[in-house]
Amino acid sequence: MMSSPPPRTPTVAARATDLSKVYGQGDTRVVALDRVSVGFERSRFTAIMGPSGSGKSTLMHCVAGLDSFSSGSVHVGDVELGALTDRQLTRLRRDKVGFVFQAFNLLPTLTALENITLPMDIAGRTADKEWLDGVIRMVGLSGRLGHRPAQLSGGQQQRVAVARALASRPEIVFGDEPTGNLDSRAGAEILGFLRDSVRTLGQTVVMVTHDPVAASYADRVVFLVDGRIVDEMYEPSADGVLELMKSFDTPRFRAS
Repeated sequence: MMSSPPPRTPTVAARATDLSKVYGQGDTRVVALDRVSVGFERSRFTAIMGPSGSGKSTLMHCVAGLDSFSSGSVHVGDVELGALTDRQLTRLRRDKVGFVFQAFNLLPTLTALENITLPMDIAGRTADKEWLDGVIRMVGLSGRLGHRPAQLSGGQQQRVAVARALASRPEIVFGDEPTGNLDSRAGAEILGFLRDSVRTLGQTVVMVTHDPVAASYADRVVFLVDGRIVDEMYEPSADGVLELMKSFDTPRFRAS
């Protein structure tokens, strides 16, 4: 009788090891990240949450190569960010990482399709037509590709931004409060698209959010307090996330 195969070891798209970020010196010294170690699994949707000033956006920016760090290491795939030159880091962000921010960051003179393919056009790369068509269908933009941003609603503009982030088939997509400028209905659509990109396309998504409802779309939530990871939750619900967030406003956490 054959033995069953060993359980699959999850692979990570990005990871931080003993990551610290310190601003200032002396009396003005602020520790934004305090020896954080965390991995983000491939083909999973991870949300990062924490109180204001907890370091959640700083963590994302450091892992995404948008900000420097004081000590520790960051890897995207097998590439260590600290060993890269500025030019190599720019190339990595362009080729391996997608971004969705609160601001849509679309060029007003370009059509939706031109905005979607702009990063690849700048890099001199040709889009994989089958992949690109699938992304455009998923976010429901097939009838809006010739429209410029001023002709689109806020939700439609963020759909363009999501499609742009996914179009190059990056190793990982980072979202920094991607629904912050949207109403609840449009925000739910964007979160659904991000979740579908993981479940249908096998994409990896890491999102910073302050919203328990937004976090409930993720497979896993990582919680930060005072620059440290203090807890995590799998298969989260909005109520469960909210209750855990409330527990961080306790003497134990306030004194840490």
